[in-house]
Amino acid sequence: MERFNHLIERAYRNTLLKFPVLTLVLLSALTLFFAYEMKDFRLDASAETLVLDNDEDLNYFRQLSERFGQQDYLIIAYKPKGDLFSAPVYEDLQALKAELSEVGLVESVLTLLDVPLLESPPLPVKELAANIRTLTSPETDQAMAREEILQSPVYRDLLVSPEGTITSVIINLKYDHTYMELLGKRDALKNLSRERALTPDEKNALKKAEATFWQYREEARSLRHDDIAAVRAIMDTHRDKADLFLGGVSMIADDLITFIKNDILLFGGGMALFLVVTLGLIFGQVRWIILPMLCCFVSVIHMSGILGFMGWEVTVISSNFISLQLIITMAIAIHLIVRHRELHKANPQWSQKDLTARAAALMATPCLFATLTTIAGFSSLISSDILPVITFGWMMSAGIVVSLCVTFILLPTLLVLMPKGQPPKRLTLRFPLPEILGTFTEKHGKGILVASALALLFCLTGMMRLEVENSFIDYFKKSTEIYQGMKLIDDHLGGTTPLDVVITFDQPEQAPAEDVDAPDDEEANGDFAEFEEFEEIETGDKYWFTQDKVALVDKVHTYLDALPETGKILSLASLTRIAQKLNDGKPLDNFALALLYSEIPDQYRELLLKPYVSVEHNEAHLSIRIKDSAPDLRRDAFLKEVKKGLIDEVGLKPDNVKLNGMLVLYNNMLQSLFSSQILTLGIVLVALAGMFLLLFRSPVIALIALLPNVLSIGVVLGLMGWIGIPLDMMTITIAAISVGIAVDDTIHYIHRFKSELEKDGDYMATLHRCHGSIGHAMYFTSITIISGFSILVLSNFIPSILFGLLTGLAMAIALISSLTLLPKLILVLKPFGRGTTPGEAM
Repeated sequence: MERFNHLIERAYRNTLLKFPVLTLVLLSALTLFFAYEMKDFRLDASAETLVLDNDEDLNYFRQLSERFGQQDYLIIAYKPKGDLFSAPVYEDLQALKAELSEVGLVESVLTLLDVPLLESPPLPVKELAANIRTLTSPETDQAMAREEILQSPVYRDLLVSPEGTITSVIINLKYDHTYMELLGKRDALKNLSRERALTPDEKNALKKAEATFWQYREEARSLRHDDIAAVRAIMDTHRDKADLFLGGVSMIADDLITFIKNDILLFGGGMALFLVVTLGLIFGQVRWIILPMLCCFVSVIHMSGILGFMGWEVTVISSNFISLQLIITMAIAIHLIVRHRELHKANPQWSQKDLTARAAALMATPCLFATLTTIAGFSSLISSDILPVITFGWMMSAGIVVSLCVTFILLPTLLVLMPKGQPPKRLTLRFPLPEILGTFTEKHGKGILVASALALLFCLTGMMRLEVENSFIDYFKKSTEIYQGMKLIDDHLGGTTPLDVVITFDQPEQAPAEDVDAPDDEEANGDFAEFEEFEEIETGDKYWFTQDKVALVDKVHTYLDALPETGKILSLASLTRIAQKLNDGKPLDNFALALLYSEIPDQYRELLLKPYVSVEHNEAHLSIRIKDSAPDLRRDAFLKEVKKGLIDEVGLKPDNVKLNGMLVLYNNMLQSLFSSQILTLGIVLVALAGMFLLLFRSPVIALIALLPNVLSIGVVLGLMGWIGIPLDMMTITIAAISVGIAVDDTIHYIHRFKSELEKDGDYMATLHRCHGSIGHAMYFTSITIISGFSILVLSNFIPSILFGLLTGLAMAIALISSLTLLPKLILVLKPFGRGTTPGEAM
């Protein structure tokens, strides 16, 4: 090992430290290049970041959107300060609609004032098409209109709350055909790449398709952001008359991007400020503040430029990458600085070049080992099925390499250009925590082993209680508009999370035309029998509507409506129930159904029929909204219950019914988390065990090194299980991140222990020397990391808060176990022999 250190020291003397100015010029040029590449740095908070990569349900979801004309929309929950059914409120809603209609990407605005009224007062069916009334029509009976709307199977829970105090304003956004076309081209080539190797032309086509899609998406998002801001500005002008809350997937995605940007600035800036203060308290000199902070700053620029150059997008999962980059870089810098100061105090006569070269050489091996094991931890995320998690694994693996290279190039180069100054009077903070833990380990070693065994038992029992169930609404603080809007819509306007049920009908045998002739019994068709235009109706889509189909849809609708988890349900049955009511409660036969289809005005057909029927594909679509904030909602169990009930109770064939929508996509992601967590933990432990075995060439040392790290993450996961914190897209990364970072302490301690033991072969004396030297570097880096992660509590995104607190806890446990359990295991097992021969290779 000493021989290797001399080689590293010689390399430093003959390259970086011999030509420090040239080194800085070259590094500055590289930094400017990456700073330029930051122009392509992108954020993504779309729904795709919450679903599995290459999820078949996602492809089907997009097909349904095209097939049933489902549009993206915003929804305003409008709670007037007066009576909802009053002239002042009508006037304000009309003004609000007019202003919203002028916003660029708004296609249409639907309010309570726009929907047709059929019973206020009732009219013969044949007069309805030519005399559609609304709330503001002069001939509308307001009392009857209120009753009709509150009892309507379509409007209740959709446009008005059951108690009639809140209404919704639905803002339909223009369908972006260009976006979907570019997305389709990109995904087609990506799917092809999963099946086989792409040809050079196909690779170029994919690269071009991705670049074109990204550029267009960023432009579209910018326009969408401006429009959402315009909608909010319009809402502000109406808040004197009503309480308004904005909801919708586009708003949530836009706000998430804002949260990510704010978190990056807040965490990066807050952590930088904190690091300045911490470094000042630890070292008490300006140079030891400026130099490591400069390393952090340069490494963040390099990594951000790499993200832009590689096209890796930052999502809610990877939004903490700057904080992690700062922490990792600072940890490496602190180890270098502490070692430099130790050498300076012990050898005041050495030159700055000697001190710098020796410090870099001594820390190169442990820092390289720590980097490799940290990469092993982050690389385990690549095994996930969730694309943003996979990207995060690659992103942080690259970031760790950047931190190591930048710190070991920039810090020594700057140091050698500075005077060495006076030897430090003290190396560290005055609070001697490492020494305290060293003494505690010496006196209470057996207690440490017993406590560790109990902690492992706590881990195993707690991990068995881990759940992946989570509510999307609980991702946000109650003070945010996202939470308030979703909660209000959940409680009063029919739920928030969409679920789609699609029924495919069996293909009927060719029916003769006379099967749909008008019935002879006029009474059976009530008001519909008054039409005399039947002979004018030509064969077409209208004859798809039969009693059997309608009855089946109605049966499915009734079954779903009885489930406590469901909110508003819309389907073909919603329309036919209204028509049946107009038909004196009598069922509609095939003729009446065909006639009903023919007589619906186009504007209301788009609203009441097109989203729920696809004649071309012989399908009916039921749109269900689930109450996401319901405490008893268990998504996976609920979806299985729905599928089973539709088959067993309703009588649908398994192949004739499909569940889809954001609830299904989100549940797919959640269910993958548990298996991914188990797989991630397994890969991390196997990778670390293999790495330790390779580095230390001893199974005993590998086991000793592994146990403290298993304990740190195990306690956190066990605690999550016991107190009911579910796994989600953020907490799933804690295992890899915590083990990846915490393992640094283990490697540094074992490496120093091996080196110090060679002096006298005394294990206990070596323990105290290690606690008094490397123990302080471990202490400083851990305190820096813990405090840095604690800044995440300022986020508006709950997973980020939990991520920060739980990762900080894992770091604290890792520090304590590395300074208690680790040295005790070394004392008990004596993996380096009774007395290690000086100069023995590790």
